Amino acid sequence: MWAVNASGCRWLGAGGALAVTAGGYAAGALPVLGGDPLWTPRATGPQTAGAVLAALGLTLLVLAWWRYGVLLARGAAGIAGGALGTLAAWAGPLLLAPPLHSADVYSYIAQGAMVLEGHDVYGAGPSVLGPGDLGADAAASVGGNWTDTPAPYGPAFLLLAEAAVRLTGGSVVPAVLLLRLLAVGSVALIVWAVRGFGRGDGALWLAALNPLLLVHVVGGVHNDGLTAGLMLAGLLLAVRGRWVWGSVLVGCAVMVKSPAAVALLFIGVLVARRAGGGARGIAKGLVLPGAVAGAVAAGASLLAGTGFGWLGTQSVAGAIHTPLSLTSDLGLALGTLLADDPGPVKAVVQRLGLLAAAALIAALAWRAYRGRIDPVLGLGLSLLALVALSPMVQPWYPLWGTVAVAAVAWHSRAGQVLAVLSAALVYETQPSGHTPWYGFAAAGLVLALGAVWLRRERWPSARAPLPEKAPA
Repeated sequence: MWAVNASGCRWLGAGGALAVTAGGYAAGALPVLGGDPLWTPRATGPQTAGAVLAALGLTLLVLAWWRYGVLLARGAAGIAGGALGTLAAWAGPLLLAPPLHSADVYSYIAQGAMVLEGHDVYGAGPSVLGPGDLGADAAASVGGNWTDTPAPYGPAFLLLAEAAVRLTGGSVVPAVLLLRLLAVGSVALIVWAVRGFGRGDGALWLAALNPLLLVHVVGGVHNDGLTAGLMLAGLLLAVRGRWVWGSVLVGCAVMVKSPAAVALLFIGVLVARRAGGGARGIAKGLVLPGAVAGAVAAGASLLAGTGFGWLGTQSVAGAIHTPLSLTSDLGLALGTLLADDPGPVKAVVQRLGLLAAAALIAALAWRAYRGRIDPVLGLGLSLLALVALSPMVQPWYPLWGTVAVAAVAWHSRAGQVLAVLSAALVYETQPSGHTPWYGFAAAGLVLALGAVWLRRERWPSARAPLPEKAPA
C-alpha cells in the first residue's frame, strides 16, 4: 500500500481533510443568516452527499494519522522531522471551511457583539440581540440550548470575540474566518509548547496532528485550543523556572475557560519543590501562582468591562445534558428509578463526581510533589479525570489533558489509550454539529477496534526520567 510511508500518510491525510472541507460546504454547521454566497444551507440531497463525503474524508484522515503514529512509534526510517509539514498539509484545507461539527463559533460572535453593544453577557444569552444589532445574524444560528444561556467564558476570550466583531462589523463569514485565525494561532502555540518539552514528532503527532484537534479547533473554531495552548505554554515556562510568567499565561487560559485553573496547582508543585519543600515551600506553591493568576483575572475583568459576572456562570453549562457525561447519565438513570423528579438525584451524583475528580487531582498533585510522576503528566491526567467526571462533556474536552500527556508521555500506554479515544470521539458529532445515534455507533466501533489494537501492540515507554524526589 502506498500509504505505508510518511509521505503517503501526509498526502492521504491531506486528501481526507480536503474531502472534509468539501463535504462541509453542503453538510457543515452553515449559518441560518448571513452566509451568502459561500455558506448557504442546502437541500436534503446535497446535505446527505456532503455528509457522506465528509465522513469518508474523516476516515482517510484518521487512518493516515494512525499509520503515521505507528511509524513514529516504531522509529521507521525517514519518518523523523516531517511532523510540521504534515500538520500544514492536513490543516491547510480546513482553513476556508465553514464551521464543522459545531455551531459554537456563532455563540462566540454573538457574545462578542453583546459586549460591543453593551449587553450583560453574563446575565443573558444571544437572544437579546435584535434584528438591527451587530451579531444578529450569528445569534440566529446559535444552537437552541445556548440561545438564552449566559456566556460561560472568561472576559479575555470575550475581548477577543468583541475585537473580531468590531473588525468585521459582525458579518458572519469574515468573523468566523478571523476567529479561525485565532484558532490556528492556538495550534501554533500548542506546537511551540510541545516542542519545548523535547519529545519530538511523536508528541506533535498526538497533540497537534490529532484529528480531534484538527476537526474541532481548526474546523470547529473551538476556544479549547486557545485554553490548552496557553495552559501548556505556561507549564513549559514554569518547568524552565519562569513560574511567574507561566502563571500569567495560565491566568489568561483561565480567562478563556476556567478548568485551566488546574494547571496552577501543578505550577505550585514546581514552585514548592524549588523552594525546598516542607510547609513553607508548600505554602508558597499553593499561594503564589494563584495570586499571580488572580491578578490577571482581575485585570482582564476590569479591562473587558464585563465585571466579575463570569464567576457566576461557570456552572451554567452543567444544566445542559450531554450523553458523554458519565455522572449526568448515571444521575439521570438513578433519578428516574428512585424519584418522581430525577433532577435532585442527578445533581447529587454530579456533585459527587466533581468531588471525586477533586480528590484524584489532589492525589496526582501530591504524587508530582513527591517526585513519583512528572508534573506535566500529572496535569494531563488530572484534566482527563475532571472531564470524565464532569456534569457536561463534549467530545473535544479531552483535548485539554491530551496535549499535556502528549508533551511528555506520548509513547506511553496512556498515550496509546488517548489515541484510541481521540479516533473514536471524532466520529461522535456530524459536520452539522448534530449527534445522531449512528455517530455514537461509529465511535463505539472505533473504540472496539482500538481495544483490539491496544492488546496486540504495546509501545515501550519513552519518557524522560522523573524529577528528583522532593525534600522531606
